[in-house]
Amino acid sequence: MGNLLVVVVLAFFVMFVISRIARVVPQQQAWVVERLGKFSGTLNDGFHILWPFMDNVRYKHSLKEIALEVPEQVCITKDNVQVAVDGVLYFKVLDPARAAYGISDYNYAIQQLAQTNLRSEIGKIELDKTFEERTNINLAVVSEVDKASEAWGVKVLRYEIKNITPPQDVLAAMEKQMRAEREKRAVILQSEGQRDASINTAEGDKQQTIKASEAKKQQAINEAEGQAAAILSVASATADGIRKVADALRQPRGHEAMQLRIAEQYVTAFGNMAKTGTSMIVPANLTDISAVIATAMNAIKAPKVAGDPLLGVKQQPRVE
Repeated sequence: MGNLLVVVVLAFFVMFVISRIARVVPQQQAWVVERLGKFSGTLNDGFHILWPFMDNVRYKHSLKEIALEVPEQVCITKDNVQVAVDGVLYFKVLDPARAAYGISDYNYAIQQLAQTNLRSEIGKIELDKTFEERTNINLAVVSEVDKASEAWGVKVLRYEIKNITPPQDVLAAMEKQMRAEREKRAVILQSEGQRDASINTAEGDKQQTIKASEAKKQQAINEAEGQAAAILSVASATADGIRKVADALRQPRGHEAMQLRIAEQYVTAFGNMAKTGTSMIVPANLTDISAVIATAMNAIKAPKVAGDPLLGVKQQPRVE
Protein backbone atom coordinates (compact mmCIF):
# COMPACT_ATOMS: atom_id res chain seq x y z
CA MET A 1 0.00 0.00 0.00
CA GLY A 2 2.83 2.34 0.84
CA ASN A 3 4.62 1.56 -2.38
CA LEU A 4 1.49 2.29 -4.39
CA LEU A 5 1.15 5.65 -2.70
CA VAL A 6 4.74 6.49 -3.47
CA VAL A 7 4.23 5.55 -7.14
CA VAL A 8 1.15 7.70 -7.41
CA VAL A 9 2.86 10.68 -5.80
CA LEU A 10 5.88 10.17 -8.02
CA ALA A 11 3.66 10.03 -11.10
CA PHE A 12 1.92 13.24 -10.17
CA PHE A 13 5.29 14.86 -9.56
CA VAL A 14 6.57 13.81 -12.96
CA MET A 15 3.44 15.10 -14.65
CA PHE A 16 3.79 18.38 -12.80
CA VAL A 17 7.43 18.72 -13.84
CA ILE A 18 6.57 17.93 -17.46
CA SER A 19 3.80 20.54 -17.44
CA ARG A 20 6.28 23.07 -16.12
CA ILE A 21 9.04 22.38 -18.64
CA ALA A 22 7.03 21.55 -21.80
CA ARG A 23 5.06 24.60 -22.91
CA VAL A 24 3.04 25.29 -26.08
CA VAL A 25 2.62 28.97 -27.03
CA PRO A 26 -0.53 29.71 -29.10
CA GLN A 27 -0.48 31.64 -32.37
CA GLN A 28 -0.16 35.45 -32.10
CA GLN A 29 1.08 35.29 -28.51
CA ALA A 30 4.46 35.95 -26.90
CA TRP A 31 5.48 34.74 -23.45
CA VAL A 32 8.20 36.41 -21.39
CA VAL A 33 10.36 33.88 -19.49
CA GLU A 34 12.40 34.65 -16.37
CA ARG A 35 15.21 32.45 -15.13
CA LEU A 36 15.74 32.73 -11.42
CA GLY A 37 13.85 36.02 -11.38
CA LYS A 38 15.77 37.58 -14.29
CA PHE A 39 14.61 38.09 -17.85
CA SER A 40 15.68 35.12 -19.94
CA GLY A 41 13.89 35.39 -23.27
CA THR A 42 10.66 35.53 -25.20
CA LEU A 43 8.78 32.47 -26.37
CA ASN A 44 6.99 32.80 -29.69
CA ASP A 45 4.18 30.53 -30.92
CA GLY A 46 5.10 26.82 -30.92
CA PHE A 47 6.48 24.11 -28.58
CA HIS A 48 9.21 24.99 -26.05
CA ILE A 49 11.14 23.19 -23.28
CA LEU A 50 12.05 25.10 -20.08
CA TRP A 51 14.47 24.37 -17.33
CA PRO A 52 12.50 22.91 -14.45
CA PHE A 53 12.38 24.98 -11.25
CA MET A 54 14.58 27.63 -12.93
CA ASP A 55 12.53 29.05 -15.82
CA ASN A 56 9.18 30.62 -15.21
CA VAL A 57 6.67 32.21 -17.64
CA ARG A 58 6.19 35.64 -16.07
CA TYR A 59 4.14 37.59 -18.70
CA LYS A 60 1.85 36.60 -21.54
CA HIS A 61 1.20 39.16 -24.28
CA SER A 62 -1.18 39.05 -27.23
CA LEU A 63 0.34 40.24 -30.50
CA LYS A 64 -3.08 40.96 -32.02
CA GLU A 65 -4.40 44.47 -32.56
CA ILE A 66 -6.18 45.61 -29.41
CA ALA A 67 -9.11 48.03 -29.26
CA LEU A 68 -9.06 50.08 -26.09
CA GLU A 69 -12.11 52.16 -25.25
CA VAL A 70 -11.28 55.64 -23.98
CA PRO A 71 -13.99 56.70 -21.49
CA GLU A 72 -16.04 59.83 -21.96
CA GLN A 73 -14.50 62.99 -20.54
CA VAL A 74 -15.38 66.68 -20.46
CA CYS A 75 -13.19 68.91 -22.65
CA ILE A 76 -13.24 72.70 -22.95
CA THR A 77 -13.01 74.23 -26.43
CA LYS A 78 -11.18 77.38 -27.41
CA ASP A 79 -14.38 79.44 -27.04
CA ASN A 80 -14.94 78.04 -23.48
CA VAL A 81 -17.69 75.52 -24.26
CA GLN A 82 -17.72 72.20 -22.42
CA VAL A 83 -18.18 69.10 -24.60
CA ALA A 84 -18.19 65.43 -23.65
CA VAL A 85 -15.89 63.35 -25.88
CA ASP A 86 -15.16 59.62 -25.96
CA GLY A 87 -13.33 57.40 -28.40
CA VAL A 88 -11.58 54.15 -29.24
CA LEU A 89 -7.80 53.62 -29.46
CA TYR A 90 -6.22 50.81 -31.50
CA PHE A 91 -2.73 49.52 -30.72
CA LYS A 92 -0.60 46.36 -30.71
CA VAL A 93 2.41 45.03 -28.82
CA LEU A 94 5.60 44.95 -30.91
CA ASP A 95 8.19 44.20 -28.21
CA PRO A 96 6.89 41.88 -25.45
CA ALA A 97 9.94 42.37 -23.22
CA ARG A 98 9.66 46.17 -23.20
CA ALA A 99 5.90 45.90 -22.71
CA ALA A 100 6.55 43.69 -19.67
CA TYR A 101 9.35 45.67 -18.01
CA GLY A 102 8.93 49.15 -19.50
CA ILE A 103 5.69 49.97 -17.66
CA SER A 104 3.48 48.27 -15.15
CA ASP A 105 0.18 48.62 -17.09
CA TYR A 106 0.45 49.90 -20.64
CA ASN A 107 -3.32 49.71 -21.18
CA TYR A 108 -3.99 52.21 -18.41
CA ALA A 109 -1.06 54.39 -19.46
CA ILE A 110 -2.17 54.57 -23.08
CA GLN A 111 -5.72 55.36 -22.03
CA GLN A 112 -4.59 58.24 -19.81
CA LEU A 113 -2.30 59.61 -22.54
CA ALA A 114 -5.14 59.52 -25.06
CA GLN A 115 -7.44 61.44 -22.70
CA THR A 116 -4.89 64.15 -21.87
CA ASN A 117 -3.88 64.68 -25.49
CA LEU A 118 -7.53 64.74 -26.55
CA ARG A 119 -8.27 67.52 -24.03
CA SER A 120 -5.26 69.43 -25.34
CA GLU A 121 -6.36 69.14 -29.00
CA ILE A 122 -9.99 70.06 -28.26
CA GLY A 123 -8.80 73.17 -26.41
CA LYS A 124 -7.07 74.43 -29.58
CA ILE A 125 -10.23 74.70 -31.71
CA GLU A 126 -13.65 76.31 -31.41
CA LEU A 127 -16.89 74.43 -30.96
CA ASP A 128 -18.09 74.96 -34.53
CA LYS A 129 -14.93 73.31 -35.87
CA THR A 130 -14.79 70.31 -33.56
CA PHE A 131 -17.04 68.24 -35.82
CA GLU A 132 -15.22 69.05 -39.06
CA GLU A 133 -11.78 68.66 -37.45
CA ARG A 134 -12.30 65.07 -36.28
CA THR A 135 -9.69 63.68 -38.64
CA ASN A 136 -7.03 66.17 -37.59
CA ILE A 137 -7.80 65.54 -33.91
CA ASN A 138 -7.49 61.79 -34.39
CA LEU A 139 -4.14 62.12 -36.17
CA ALA A 140 -2.77 64.46 -33.50
CA VAL A 141 -3.76 62.09 -30.65
CA VAL A 142 -2.21 59.09 -32.43
CA SER A 143 1.02 60.98 -33.07
CA GLU A 144 1.47 62.10 -29.47
CA VAL A 145 0.50 58.79 -27.82
CA ASP A 146 2.66 56.78 -30.22
CA LYS A 147 5.73 58.85 -29.31
CA ALA A 148 5.22 58.19 -25.61
CA SER A 149 4.39 54.48 -26.00
CA GLU A 150 7.43 53.68 -28.13
CA ALA A 151 9.47 53.06 -24.99
CA TRP A 152 6.91 50.48 -23.86
CA GLY A 153 7.16 48.36 -26.99
CA VAL A 154 3.65 49.33 -28.03
CA LYS A 155 2.64 50.74 -31.44
CA VAL A 156 -0.45 53.02 -31.53
CA LEU A 157 -2.18 52.54 -34.86
CA ARG A 158 -5.17 54.90 -34.86
CA TYR A 159 -7.66 56.75 -32.69
CA GLU A 160 -11.30 57.37 -33.52
CA ILE A 161 -13.61 59.85 -31.78
CA LYS A 162 -16.95 58.19 -31.10
CA ASN A 163 -19.12 61.04 -29.85
CA ILE A 164 -18.86 64.79 -29.31
CA THR A 165 -21.75 65.88 -27.09
CA PRO A 166 -22.21 69.58 -26.28
CA PRO A 167 -24.50 70.70 -23.40
CA GLN A 168 -28.24 70.85 -24.03
CA ASP A 169 -28.39 74.67 -24.07
CA VAL A 170 -25.59 74.77 -26.63
CA LEU A 171 -27.39 72.15 -28.71
CA ALA A 172 -30.57 74.23 -28.62
CA ALA A 173 -28.64 77.35 -29.68
CA MET A 174 -26.95 75.43 -32.50
CA GLU A 175 -30.33 74.14 -33.66
CA LYS A 176 -31.73 77.69 -33.76
CA GLN A 177 -28.65 78.87 -35.65
CA MET A 178 -28.96 76.08 -38.20
CA ARG A 179 -32.68 76.75 -38.60
CA ALA A 180 -32.02 80.46 -39.16
CA GLU A 181 -29.28 79.62 -41.63
CA ARG A 182 -31.59 77.28 -43.56
CA GLU A 183 -34.35 79.92 -43.64
CA LYS A 184 -31.82 82.50 -44.83
CA ARG A 185 -30.66 80.21 -47.64
CA ALA A 186 -34.28 79.53 -48.57
CA VAL A 187 -35.06 83.27 -48.79
CA ILE A 188 -31.91 83.88 -50.83
CA LEU A 189 -32.71 81.04 -53.20
CA GLN A 190 -36.29 82.27 -53.59
CA SER A 191 -35.15 85.84 -54.34
CA GLU A 192 -32.57 84.55 -56.80
CA GLY A 193 -35.26 82.48 -58.48
CA GLN A 194 -37.57 85.49 -58.76
CA ARG A 195 -34.70 87.59 -60.12
CA ASP A 196 -33.83 84.95 -62.70
CA ALA A 197 -37.51 84.66 -63.65
CA SER A 198 -37.77 88.44 -64.10
CA ILE A 199 -34.59 88.49 -66.16
CA ASN A 200 -35.84 85.64 -68.31
CA THR A 201 -39.22 87.34 -68.78
CA ALA A 202 -37.56 90.64 -69.74
CA GLU A 203 -35.22 88.84 -72.08
CA GLY A 204 -38.17 87.04 -73.63
CA ASP A 205 -40.07 90.31 -74.11
CA LYS A 206 -36.97 91.85 -75.62
CA GLN A 207 -36.49 88.99 -78.04
CA GLN A 208 -40.21 89.08 -78.90
CA THR A 209 -40.03 92.84 -79.63
CA ILE A 210 -36.91 92.36 -81.73
CA LYS A 211 -38.47 89.50 -83.65
CA ALA A 212 -41.69 91.48 -84.18
CA SER A 213 -39.77 94.53 -85.46
CA GLU A 214 -37.68 92.33 -87.71
CA ALA A 215 -40.87 90.71 -89.00
CA LYS A 216 -42.44 94.13 -89.67
CA LYS A 217 -39.25 95.28 -91.35
CA GLN A 218 -39.16 92.19 -93.51
CA GLN A 219 -42.87 92.63 -94.26
CA ALA A 220 -42.30 96.26 -95.33
CA ILE A 221 -39.34 95.18 -97.44
CA ASN A 222 -41.37 92.42 -99.03
CA GLU A 223 -44.31 94.77 -99.68
CA ALA A 224 -41.99 97.40 -101.16
CA GLU A 225 -40.30 94.81 -103.30
CA GLY A 226 -43.72 93.53 -104.33
CA GLN A 227 -44.94 97.02 -105.19
CA ALA A 228 -41.71 97.73 -107.06
CA ALA A 229 -42.04 94.47 -108.92
CA ALA A 230 -45.69 95.30 -109.68
CA ILE A 231 -44.76 98.77 -110.91
CA LEU A 232 -41.99 97.32 -113.03
CA SER A 233 -44.37 94.72 -114.40
CA VAL A 234 -47.01 97.36 -115.19
CA ALA A 235 -44.40 99.62 -116.75
CA SER A 236 -42.95 96.74 -118.72
CA ALA A 237 -46.44 95.68 -119.86
CA THR A 238 -47.29 99.29 -120.75
CA ALA A 239 -44.05 99.66 -122.70
CA ASP A 240 -44.70 96.36 -124.46
CA GLY A 241 -48.24 97.54 -125.29
CA ILE A 242 -46.97 100.85 -126.65
CA ARG A 243 -44.36 99.09 -128.72
CA LYS A 244 -46.97 96.73 -130.10
CA VAL A 245 -49.25 99.68 -130.89
CA ALA A 246 -46.36 101.38 -132.67
CA ASP A 247 -45.64 98.18 -134.59
CA ALA A 248 -49.31 97.95 -135.53
CA LEU A 249 -49.32 101.53 -136.80
CA ARG A 250 -46.52 100.66 -139.18
CA GLN A 251 -48.66 98.03 -140.79
CA PRO A 252 -50.86 98.86 -143.82
CA ARG A 253 -54.08 100.65 -142.80
CA GLY A 254 -52.82 100.80 -139.20
CA HIS A 255 -53.63 104.47 -139.01
CA GLU A 256 -57.26 103.87 -139.93
CA ALA A 257 -57.51 101.11 -137.31
CA MET A 258 -56.20 103.49 -134.63
CA GLN A 259 -58.78 106.12 -135.61
CA LEU A 260 -61.55 103.53 -135.36
CA ARG A 261 -60.34 102.45 -131.95
CA ILE A 262 -60.27 106.02 -130.70
CA ALA A 263 -63.76 106.61 -131.97
CA GLU A 264 -65.03 103.50 -130.17
CA GLN A 265 -63.42 104.47 -126.88
CA TYR A 266 -64.74 108.01 -127.26
CA VAL A 267 -68.30 106.83 -127.72
CA THR A 268 -67.97 104.27 -124.87
CA ALA A 269 -66.64 106.89 -122.46
CA PHE A 270 -69.51 109.30 -123.15
CA GLY A 271 -71.94 106.43 -122.77
CA ASN A 272 -70.55 105.58 -119.34
CA MET A 273 -70.72 109.23 -118.32
CA ALA A 274 -74.39 109.34 -119.29
CA LYS A 275 -75.07 106.25 -117.10
CA THR A 276 -73.39 107.45 -113.93
CA GLY A 277 -74.54 111.10 -113.87
CA THR A 278 -77.73 113.13 -114.27
CA SER A 279 -76.02 116.01 -115.98
CA MET A 280 -72.89 116.35 -118.08
CA ILE A 281 -71.03 118.90 -120.21
CA VAL A 282 -70.31 117.84 -123.79
CA PRO A 283 -68.37 119.55 -126.53
CA ALA A 284 -70.29 121.49 -129.21
CA ASN A 285 -69.09 119.25 -132.02
CA LEU A 286 -70.06 115.95 -130.28
CA THR A 287 -72.02 114.77 -133.33
CA ASP A 288 -69.09 115.31 -135.65
CA ILE A 289 -67.18 112.06 -135.04
CA SER A 290 -64.55 112.90 -137.66
CA ALA A 291 -63.82 116.16 -135.91
CA VAL A 292 -63.50 114.31 -132.57
CA ILE A 293 -61.10 111.79 -134.10
CA ALA A 294 -59.07 114.55 -135.70
CA THR A 295 -58.85 116.35 -132.35
CA ALA A 296 -57.68 113.14 -130.63
CA MET A 297 -55.14 112.48 -133.35
CA ASN A 298 -53.79 116.04 -133.06
CA ALA A 299 -53.49 115.55 -129.28
CA ILE A 300 -51.53 112.36 -129.82
CA LYS A 301 -49.28 113.84 -132.46
CA ALA A 302 -48.70 117.25 -130.83
CA PRO A 303 -45.91 116.24 -128.33
CA LYS A 304 -44.17 114.01 -130.85
CA VAL A 305 -41.54 114.93 -133.34
CA ALA A 306 -41.12 113.59 -136.80
CA GLY A 307 -39.70 110.12 -136.88
CA ASP A 308 -40.60 109.31 -133.20
CA PRO A 309 -38.95 105.93 -132.53
CA LEU A 310 -41.79 104.86 -130.23
CA LEU A 311 -44.61 105.33 -132.70
CA GLY A 312 -42.43 104.77 -135.73
CA VAL A 313 -44.85 106.92 -137.86
CA LYS A 314 -43.78 110.02 -139.67
CA GLN A 315 -45.94 113.14 -139.33
CA GLN A 316 -47.94 113.66 -142.46
CA PRO A 317 -49.34 117.02 -143.41
CA ARG A 318 -53.05 117.14 -142.93
CA VAL A 319 -55.10 117.58 -146.05
CA GLU A 320 -58.31 119.52 -145.61
